Amino acid sequence: MQAVPTPITSKVKADTSRRVSVIGPVTDRGGRLLLLVPTTSYRIGDFLAAAHRRDIDVAVGSDQQSVLEQFSQGRTLTVDFKALDHGIAQITAYHRDYPLGAIIGVDQETTLLAASASRSLGLPHNDPAAIEAVENKYRFRSRLANSGLPAPWFTLLSFEEDLAGQATRLHFPVVLKPLALSASRGVIRANDPDQFMAAQARIKAILATTDQSGEGANHFLVESFIPGQEVALEGLLHQGRLQVLALFDKPDPLDGPYFEETIYLTPSRLSAQVQKDIAETVKTAVGTIGLSEGPIHAELRINDQGAWLIEVAARSIGGLCGRTLQFGSGEQQEGLEDVIIRHALGLPQSLPDCMSGGVAEGAQAASGVMMIPIPSAGVLRHVDGLEDAREMSGIDDITISIPLGDVLVPVPEGNRYLGFIFSTGETPDQVEAALRAAHDRLAFQIDAVG
Repeated sequence: MQAVPTPITSKVKADTSRRVSVIGPVTDRGGRLLLLVPTTSYRIGDFLAAAHRRDIDVAVGSDQQSVLEQFSQGRTLTVDFKALDHGIAQITAYHRDYPLGAIIGVDQETTLLAASASRSLGLPHNDPAAIEAVENKYRFRSRLANSGLPAPWFTLLSFEEDLAGQATRLHFPVVLKPLALSASRGVIRANDPDQFMAAQARIKAILATTDQSGEGANHFLVESFIPGQEVALEGLLHQGRLQVLALFDKPDPLDGPYFEETIYLTPSRLSAQVQKDIAETVKTAVGTIGLSEGPIHAELRINDQGAWLIEVAARSIGGLCGRTLQFGSGEQQEGLEDVIIRHALGLPQSLPDCMSGGVAEGAQAASGVMMIPIPSAGVLRHVDGLEDAREMSGIDDITISIPLGDVLVPVPEGNRYLGFIFSTGETPDQVEAALRAAHDRLAFQIDAVG
């Protein structure tokens, strides 16, 4: 397995708690935990650290062979993430030598394989058909069409159609979306037919650079633009019951033409009734789709007509954003990855029943993260102001997740974050102010390519 992205700088880089061993005792369920992680993932370190804290016996399955695989005594596994049947066969063969108690698909690329392999082995799992529904934006909209939830008008279009003719019949503004890409990649708002034609051409060019095939390579979703404030819900499903872990506000407007996310804040500043409506919307949606086990991450927009679901993913929050969440206190404090691992292995949880839409107790007063926007395309040469920004009141950590010398690609073509700023405070307002002030201290030297 090749190395995952490594921060070039970190306020806590000397903290040896993140330098983990993957060797531990067998779990109470009687099997090993297998983490399925793409080599491009940000998140393997946090999951391994959580497993180490709980003395969980863990192995890592990735899509590229590790140079240490022959020496690691089954602690690493090369898995085919693209050919589902082959990947299941590889995991089944591994299970015969190293019995598994749970499989976690850490990122979106691995959730379907994790569910399918878990079903094959008789482990707790989501219905693979439900995973397929949430990973295809058109199927997702279609599955929810008769749920009774507020929903935009939508249609599926092919690049081979008379798109200029289609554009004359649309009611603008609309949003065009690739069917299966994540992190806002290729998502573009169009306010008129000319913008629509430019957006579809741009999406077609983006798809040509990916490994998408079939419907995902030849079609795109068009839906009416939903105005309003955007929020994100982090939850955990157990036998179909929704546990709300956190609700994040996104204070920056996401009105297009592109939809690069920046700040997440929790707890939400929305009213208790609106928060309950959001939780009920997500609960109805996951039930309709058929998701029943494990973490979910939902994006919604809130306006006078209610809570509108944008998307649901059968995984936890992406990037390094999970670090904003801590549950419990003192020696009992746990992170999001601890909660996910405990659930997967059937270990006891101390979180309250949040079926009524409440947020898990015990989290810090307020926390937030800024996903640092990429200001322009080019080669990242230097980041100025890091030390000053790290020393600011309320700032816990700043991580630059793209190494110096790498090429920066903004949205809608790009799908990586430049870095992450983390803050905690007494109120969400304080956290937001700290994040913005720290970002203002940073300056990025970016050289044009060519």
